[in-house]
Amino acid sequence: MIDDLVSDVFGPGSAITSRIRLPGGASRETWALDVIVPDGVVPDGVRHELILRLDSPGTVPDSGIGSAGIGLAGEARLMRAAETAGVPVPRVLAAGESYILMSRVDGETIPRRILRDDAFTDARPLLAAQCGEILAAIHRMPLVSLTPGTDLGVSAGRRSIEPDDPLRSWRDILDLTGSSHPVFELAFRRLAGCRPASERVTVVHGDFRNGNLVIGPDGVRSVLDWELAHAGDPMEDLGWLCVKSWRFGSPLPVGGFGEYERLVQSYERASGYPVDRDALRWWETFGVLKWGIICVTQTLRHLEGGARSVELAAIGRRVCETEWDLLEALG
Repeated sequence: MIDDLVSDVFGPGSAITSRIRLPGGASRETWALDVIVPDGVVPDGVRHELILRLDSPGTVPDSGIGSAGIGLAGEARLMRAAETAGVPVPRVLAAGESYILMSRVDGETIPRRILRDDAFTDARPLLAAQCGEILAAIHRMPLVSLTPGTDLGVSAGRRSIEPDDPLRSWRDILDLTGSSHPVFELAFRRLAGCRPASERVTVVHGDFRNGNLVIGPDGVRSVLDWELAHAGDPMEDLGWLCVKSWRFGSPLPVGGFGEYERLVQSYERASGYPVDRDALRWWETFGVLKWGIICVTQTLRHLEGGARSVELAAIGRRVCETEWDLLEALG
């Protein structure tokens, strides 16, 4: 399949000189490809460094987690809209319902290296502010980019896209698993009782965090993994970036690399909207709950035989970690 796809995109005579399946990506396969395309000017051909993402089999029925989500075709549509909005993303070369072929951005995605390696010493103090600027750009994207078959030139204000209730949506997903988690039940009850008012509806990336960012010595170079994108409150993205699991042992609350105020002030300057700190904390706690439920659903993919995987099984062990984090967050 991969050879046929490359041939379709680059034409006859193109050849894959290197293909490496990358680690990570519990819900999809990711391949790094080097492709040589014949060229009359360059004797050895033109070399293209690419990333190919493919759907993996085995999902929890109707959960929307570990499945296609908005689908790879939907991700490609969003990434093209994001590029237009000034968000750093890979260039999409081709896409279908089960694949995206895109340019490969040089940099690091493994959080522990980003947070510890000397190569990123100068970059780390910049990341929280850069994330604020990038999130502001994401939240300026037209809402119609979430809808298949629409003209991205249509004003977002001319098209009504109603967001789902996030607590109800994730409540339903947890119910579908058939699992009992008293701490999650407590979190749902407490969060419902102190929910902040939502004044804006924007494109929400849904998984903007350390691990889905390509980082170089100069900072953030690309935003990856748009599969959970949806319409919602933009504070959801800021809260998710601050979830404890994405700090990877660092004491710094924003992705393990920065302080809240660096993120908030940068976002406020770039977006023109104030950030309610209590609302940010609410969305951070919601993010812990959301990640705990994702851990449950990913584990079921392994336990029910849809996709036997040590990685999925290991994610299941993190359910108790999120329960502890929730108890701390809820006081």
